[in-house]
Amino acid sequence: MPYRYLDDIAIADAAFEAWGGTLEEMLLAAADAAINVMVGNLDAIAAVAHRHFTLEESQLDMLLFQILQELVYYKDAERLLLRVRNARVMQYPDRWTAEVDASGDFINAEIHELVTDVKAVTLHRLRVQQTSRGWYATVVLDT
Repeated sequence: MPYRYLDDIAIADAAFEAWGGTLEEMLLAAADAAINVMVGNLDAIAAVAHRHFTLEESQLDMLLFQILQELVYYKDAERLLLRVRNARVMQYPDRWTAEVDASGDFINAEIHELVTDVKAVTLHRLRVQQTSRGWYATVVLDT
């Protein structure tokens, strides 16, 4: 599990740190961490529905924000729990873009171990950084 929850950052919200050897691996880990806040067993989310979205931001941390916010949007608008299966990130001189493929299942309390409802991704302590060991992100979710 390439993420861990941080109890000392936000009392009423959920916070986590995600990492990966590549930027894309870190994004997938962050997406799983966000969904795992809502659903206790990620393996219970079958791949019955698919969504593809393209996002663009001037800053990398805001690109992560938008990706996670898309997951919250689909959960609210379509009652669809999505797991990011593939993400392709490109850097340009003035922006970052992401092509994201996600699949998931419609919320079913009999199948999914629902934990808490994420209302939004916050900007509080949002951070993405590259180190010599890979990519790391810190995220706080409003629950």
